[in-house]
Amino acid sequence: MPEIEQVAMEDTALFGKYELGRVIGCGAFAKVHYARNVQTGQSVAVKIINKKKIHGTGLAGNVKREITIMSRLHHPNIVRLHEVLATKNKIFFIMDFVRGGELFGKISKGRFSEDLSRKYFHQLISAVGYCHSRGVFHRDLKPENLLLDENGDLRVTDFGLSAVRDQIRPDGLLHTLCGTPAYVAPEILSKKGYDGAKIDVWSCGVVLFVLSAGYLPFNDPNLMVMYKKIYKGEFRCPRWMSPELRRFLAKLLDTNPETRITVDGMLRDPWFKKGYKEIKFHEEDYVSGSGIGYGPKDERIMNLNAFDIISFSAGLDLSGLFGDAGEGDRLVTQESPEKVLEMAEEVGAAADMTVRWKKECGVELEEFNGRFGFEVEVYRLTAELTVVEARKRCGDGVTFKSVWEEKLKPLLLGGATTSYNSEDEEQVDEQQNQELQQPESQQVAGD
Repeated sequence: MPEIEQVAMEDTALFGKYELGRVIGCGAFAKVHYARNVQTGQSVAVKIINKKKIHGTGLAGNVKREITIMSRLHHPNIVRLHEVLATKNKIFFIMDFVRGGELFGKISKGRFSEDLSRKYFHQLISAVGYCHSRGVFHRDLKPENLLLDENGDLRVTDFGLSAVRDQIRPDGLLHTLCGTPAYVAPEILSKKGYDGAKIDVWSCGVVLFVLSAGYLPFNDPNLMVMYKKIYKGEFRCPRWMSPELRRFLAKLLDTNPETRITVDGMLRDPWFKKGYKEIKFHEEDYVSGSGIGYGPKDERIMNLNAFDIISFSAGLDLSGLFGDAGEGDRLVTQESPEKVLEMAEEVGAAADMTVRWKKECGVELEEFNGRFGFEVEVYRLTAELTVVEARKRCGDGVTFKSVWEEKLKPLLLGGATTSYNSEDEEQVDEQQNQELQQPESQQVAGD
């Protein structure tokens, strides 16, 4: 049976580029279709989110965060986001199509050998360690969110509950309660805050136990009873597990996050080291026109792609869906991105602030006592225009106003800076029309 179902082309052609086929996944707010790029023949997965269904649910921030995170992750064991498209009613994630399906489907047929479990765990930790090095914490690692490609290699997916370093509170912890009950770390249940990297390690430990044992380490029909087992760390390894694996699982499922093994610590563990080969890849091979780089500071400028421009556009009514929380300001200037960041660095130094260059596209300014800080990010909109975003990270609004509005912003005004409004968006939409290829009237059937 062909992958693409025989349906009318006008019902399945997505922006004239993707031919939609069968549904391969379905959730409360989204469906995932198999699709084919009609220009290249490449198979992709298209995740379709209905904006009406998530309106008012508080999930809009999750969607934007997932897009932001996935667009910056380029690793062979992570499902890649190729591009994002949108109409007034729907958002479309164009992602890798992973043919092997969920790891959950494989493990439900029976436990894996210890060597096969170790192979998948190596690949999982490679992906998770990569995410942590970039300030991304998955927070929902489980076999249902791990896929297998045609080569039998593991691919991490579903970053809808992920967190980034910017969400960490002044106490250095995350506080949002999330995750799948059987895989959550005990410190999440305590509601006192948690380290995103350490809860991912715990979830990886549960995944490894499931792969090797064929069942969950913490399980009970009564949810509160199961939570008590997790909180106390009460689990028993089956007799077929090797002593080395049992000791390793004890380090992963340590209820004390302070003594729980880290990703770096795993590299020194005897069970983990067996057969481990570091996954070598060139990150630039996984970047497709995103403008994202990790080179010298004059190269750390992000070029806005089609979706970035759409997400700024009130004309497509996405402003409410993707509203940024917290105090901030957004401008469009004729100054070059490099010049904007140079100005920000000069203002920060003059105000006796610590200046840190961000890997992606901006700088962080912070007082030496850490009581106040904000960040400036720049995006190359066109050859002549640059979007500048300033966001307060901590401290009071008065200090933000004195540094940003009274010092840096006036400097930018000399470069013909204006507020980013709907008229700017209409101009940009017109300039980028050929790139976007999505007039408002062109929608998928059912919009």
